[in-house]
Amino acid sequence: MMTASLCLGALAAPANESQDDFRYTDEKFADIQMLRYCVKGFDQLTLRQKTFVYYLQEASLAGRDILFDQNGRYNLRIRKMLETVYTTYKGDRNSAFFAGVTEYLKRVWFSSGIHHHYGCEKFQPTFTAEQLREALQQVDASQLPLAEGQTLQSFCDELFPVIFDPAVMAMRVNQRDGDDLVLTSASNYYAPGITQKEAEQFYLSRKAPADPTPIMMGMNSRLERNEFGRLTERVWRVGGMYSPALERIVDNLLKARDYADSPEQQRVIDLLVEVYRTGDLRTFDDYTIHWLRDTQSLVDFTCYFTESYGDPLGMKASWEAIVNFKDIEATKRTEKLSSNAQWFEDHSPVDSKFKKEKVKGVSAKVITAAILAGDLYPSTAIGINLPNSDWVRRDFGSKSVTIGNLTEAYSKAARGTGFDKEFVIDEPTRKLMEQFGDLCDDLHTDLHECLGHGSGKLLPGTDPDTLKAYGSTIEEARADLFGLYYLADPKLVELGLTPNAEAYKSQYYSYMLNGLLTQLVRIKPGQQIEEAHMRNRALIARWVYEQGKKDKVVELVKRKNKTYVKVNDYAALRTLFGKLLAEIQRIKSEGDYEAARSLVETYAVKVDPVLHKELLERYARLNVAPYKGFINPVYQAVKNDKGEIIDVKLDYTEAYDAQMLRYSRDYATLPWVNE
Repeated sequence: MMTASLCLGALAAPANESQDDFRYTDEKFADIQMLRYCVKGFDQLTLRQKTFVYYLQEASLAGRDILFDQNGRYNLRIRKMLETVYTTYKGDRNSAFFAGVTEYLKRVWFSSGIHHHYGCEKFQPTFTAEQLREALQQVDASQLPLAEGQTLQSFCDELFPVIFDPAVMAMRVNQRDGDDLVLTSASNYYAPGITQKEAEQFYLSRKAPADPTPIMMGMNSRLERNEFGRLTERVWRVGGMYSPALERIVDNLLKARDYADSPEQQRVIDLLVEVYRTGDLRTFDDYTIHWLRDTQSLVDFTCYFTESYGDPLGMKASWEAIVNFKDIEATKRTEKLSSNAQWFEDHSPVDSKFKKEKVKGVSAKVITAAILAGDLYPSTAIGINLPNSDWVRRDFGSKSVTIGNLTEAYSKAARGTGFDKEFVIDEPTRKLMEQFGDLCDDLHTDLHECLGHGSGKLLPGTDPDTLKAYGSTIEEARADLFGLYYLADPKLVELGLTPNAEAYKSQYYSYMLNGLLTQLVRIKPGQQIEEAHMRNRALIARWVYEQGKKDKVVELVKRKNKTYVKVNDYAALRTLFGKLLAEIQRIKSEGDYEAARSLVETYAVKVDPVLHKELLERYARLNVAPYKGFINPVYQAVKNDKGEIIDVKLDYTEAYDAQMLRYSRDYATLPWVNE
């Protein structure tokens, strides 16, 4: 999954842009800027397709509470408590206390919990425990998420350390080498008290030896301890954990089924409903295979437990959903890549024994996002490649998407921020990036998702989970390197995807700038890099920088006490990208845990405090938020006297807080206390 680049500031939409082209909001809080995305082409869909989208987006929004609970077992209660204060507070709403509560709540909404959506560190409120306690004493206790028989005093005693004590549940996902990653992570995938060793042994003992088609064990369950002290899985299914939310998702999927594009797509929905009802992971594999084969439907969606970035062991999947439809014109670009997938695989710089002899089922398209939900909302990826199962990729292929209306919104929001003048080394490089930056950003995303994730193969007998906590970083690095290597290939000029042999340099420069310098503005002083995508970019940029140091392929230079990236030899840089790709693919194919650990810990984690301080000071002067997120459009079903949908309208005017409060009211599916 490809996240958005850091070089995406947001100030204001250009005056000559129409509202149809760009939906904009200037709301900013903490380190976050809110944007809107435009669902271009929705009005051209048929009524059947609009209705299909409508019910799918209802299914998507019904899963909202799940992610809050997955991210931390107190998140739903904290959200409800803060929302109650926000909506009913009778004190001075212009006070510093209320402003602090407002910002904290907006951050909780944005991150689906009390930890940063990207850095994973716990937010520190600007208000005090005493101030919050006083505000809660003025609230009707029936509106608070108290456990049965709980008093306000015991409620505060339980939740306040979680909110105010920096040492309690400090990191949602802890990746620090040497720590017990399960015990020290606040995410709710493992019951309190379970150790990393116990969890790893539990799943290792259940793996079938030499299974050529292994299920993604543990991806849809919480690991708990029963009354006898033995570990057991609590599966996320109808009748099991998260049942109220999953029942509502299933209900809307079945409503959507009648409006699917084809019998094949109806079969996809039937299998997904069965997975929700049973939790059976063999059925999940069947569902993904049928979903892969459906390449003709205009409207598409995913709606399940999908990515494992939130699990410190990289096994359990967070719930997410996206509804979309194909951008037919833009998809011509990605179809050129997918139709040449075998050529790219054959010419990859990796060892031949790690290449696929026959690339199967690679499909790629540019899509228009219609709704974002779960772990894709409000912060979202700009490209997705699924499924995650290695054997399904091997035998049946993968489906890749670039989310065109989101990349467009990001690109337009980046204009006029002053970022390029502050951090790009000279005017010729700025002009190169201005001319080719958007094009090569999209192409790198296409290559990353369409070909990178789908390239290569595991050697027989290699356990796909063997890289453990380092697996996500290695996989993202593999896909990024594949894209970087081929951006400079003459094949892209031949295919008409790049206009000339110079365009790729814009992406090479921006990638090195981001990996070596500018992504660090997302890190707080004294912290290290934790998030998998940031680690991936740091690993690549720092490794090639060090490897090319002798020949000055890339330099860090000082000008007027400011550090800049200078690329002296783009051809040599491509060679280094290829060399690292070969090693990363070997690590993945062989399951070389120690090599993965060495690469990540050496190049991807540590932060130079002196350089970091300089970058933070320079970035602060721009007054640009380093993180962006989106407000969803509102879908309004127009019905006749018989209750039949006769049209679906879009509304882009809903404010961020109004949307979040509406979601908490209309899509509240789980109990506040969901241990």
